[in-house]
Amino acid sequence: MEDHSLEKKFSKFIITVSIVIPVVVAILFGIKLKDLGFNVEPLSFLPPIYATTNGITAIVLVLAVIAIKNGKQKLHERLMTFAISLSVAFLVMYVAYHMTSDSTKFGGEGIIRYVYFFILVTHILLSIAIIPLVLITYVRALAERFDRHRKIAKITFPLWLYVAVTGVVVYLMISPYYV
Repeated sequence: MEDHSLEKKFSKFIITVSIVIPVVVAILFGIKLKDLGFNVEPLSFLPPIYATTNGITAIVLVLAVIAIKNGKQKLHERLMTFAISLSVAFLVMYVAYHMTSDSTKFGGEGIIRYVYFFILVTHILLSIAIIPLVLITYVRALAERFDRHRKIAKITFPLWLYVAVTGVVVYLMISPYYV
């Protein structure tokens, strides 16, 4: 049974979350807990963990597509829910790291510098764009609007995969410059 009202019910939520998350992340990114008087150690161990989380997300996304192409709808659903959970975990770790640590400057020179910043900028912009796409795609599946779900999933999947993979690439490129 298709539930058209579920999409409408969640539309305001999706819009709100899609705006609030990037704004809150941008604000928190600029806040250092030490500047607020908190005596916290930098969470310098987090970047390889959240980069690994991005890598696992990419693998889970590919496995989810394979699952649905093989007719394993329940496995697909579980994998996609896991991918969303991994993305939320990444976001929490990313913000926690940046609230406790100074940003690392990329030290590469020449063409690699332009490559790094191209990857970084596209990663950041698409990580913002992917929020509503993931939520809309997920809600359409929950509402059993599978025709509409498939249509947007064809856009959501490659963009989300790009964000996950480039998250790992950005980490690998900047990791030699961590203090």
